[in-house]
Amino acid sequence: MDVVQKIWGFCNVLKHDGINYGDYIEQLTYLLFLKLAEEKGLSLPTGYDWPALREKSGTDLTDHYQATLRELGKQSGLLGDIFAGSLSRFREPVNLKRLIGLIDEIAWSELDVDLKGTIYEGLLQKFAAEQKGAGQYFTPRPLIRSICRVMQPDLHEAPDYAVHDPACGTGGFLIGAAEWMFRKYGAQLDRDVQKRMRRGTYSGCELVLETRRLGLMNLFLHEIEGNLHYGDSIAEPPHGQQYHIILTNPPFGVKGAGEVPNRDDFTVSTSNKQLNFIQHVIQVLKPGGRAAMVLPDNVLFEDNAGREVRQLLMKDCQLHTILRLPVGTFTPYSTGVKANVLFFRKGVPTSEVWVYDHRTNIPKITKGQPITETQFEDFVSVYGPLPTPRSNDRTESERFRRFTREEIAARNDNLDITWLKDESNGTNGAGVEPDEILSEIFTQLQTAMDALNELSEALSNRSAKTQGSDEEAE
Repeated sequence: MDVVQKIWGFCNVLKHDGINYGDYIEQLTYLLFLKLAEEKGLSLPTGYDWPALREKSGTDLTDHYQATLRELGKQSGLLGDIFAGSLSRFREPVNLKRLIGLIDEIAWSELDVDLKGTIYEGLLQKFAAEQKGAGQYFTPRPLIRSICRVMQPDLHEAPDYAVHDPACGTGGFLIGAAEWMFRKYGAQLDRDVQKRMRRGTYSGCELVLETRRLGLMNLFLHEIEGNLHYGDSIAEPPHGQQYHIILTNPPFGVKGAGEVPNRDDFTVSTSNKQLNFIQHVIQVLKPGGRAAMVLPDNVLFEDNAGREVRQLLMKDCQLHTILRLPVGTFTPYSTGVKANVLFFRKGVPTSEVWVYDHRTNIPKITKGQPITETQFEDFVSVYGPLPTPRSNDRTESERFRRFTREEIAARNDNLDITWLKDESNGTNGAGVEPDEILSEIFTQLQTAMDALNELSEALSNRSAKTQGSDEEAE
């Protein structure tokens, strides 16, 4: 039985009840949590639980369901976090009753952790594919797993080992880090480490309340009690928190551009979100801490603030590896985005950068040919055996090249480095699609807006100085 297809298929019925994809995922989250709470024997307020819902019908059901959401949203801890601000989207009691029946058919607690997580992740993936713009928070899982394989987030490194994602979305990177540990050690994990894996190790921040809710549920189904803060990472000072490892894919695009964070710890003043996320990650990494960041192409070549942030990154951190991702990596969520993964360690300046070109002459990722973990096998192999690689563990190849800090400086610190001859006439074997054109437009728009903001700030400062001089003269 394809549980994902069965449950997701019911969404088509609910469209007639005015329930869209996002609403459906939210309602599934509420109901699935209540079902699991019953199976696991979790304590809930009396009368506001799965058995109470299951025995009701008609308007009594929809009324009690709304009352349940309201009551659970008042609770503390994970319960209150998941149900905070929750509302019922059901107008027809029969549809709510049918969905309860669908969920009730499955003994969720009897499913192993991987299967439960896979089912929910499958639903999130379908939602992301249908919801325009969802690619901002849904990173393809094959890419996450490949990043975790080379980053090796290992709790054995420190008793207080902490994994963080400042733009955590639905929690994919945090789950990927935990799964890497399970795959590597399996039954060899001692009780203390297993306890730390379940509680207190994984944290994140998410700007969108509904997305945070999905992330909390995703972690819960993977039996991880993650601390997902609701807020804006780059707008809020870190209050001294630092982490051993950061894995993140900050949101792309220009939404929210024009706002310059009021952060005293930011060296470069800019409205570019990605550049500010780089500065934030540098600040919240522990000395010696490691990071992997998914970033759009413009971060590699943008002038002015972009160049300053790259210089800052290479001064404060060892930027040792750049992975150029294939066009269409985020298909079907966003088909035209061109992105990279930057790998770095805090506390050691950059002496050389290794670039792996997994884009030039690589078939474009499409719905019919989705991205797979196998596609990154060569990169994982040449990356080296250590999470912070040593140069003598690496060998240059057709797609893997070394560039010294001096060579990069000679390029005006432009990290958009290519050397392979493009044999696809600039199209990677396919015609340029509208999403790709839009992606390029967005990139240029972001650059233009950043330049205008910098100019505006400079003129404002100049005006203030002139005014001050005039007042002194008087």
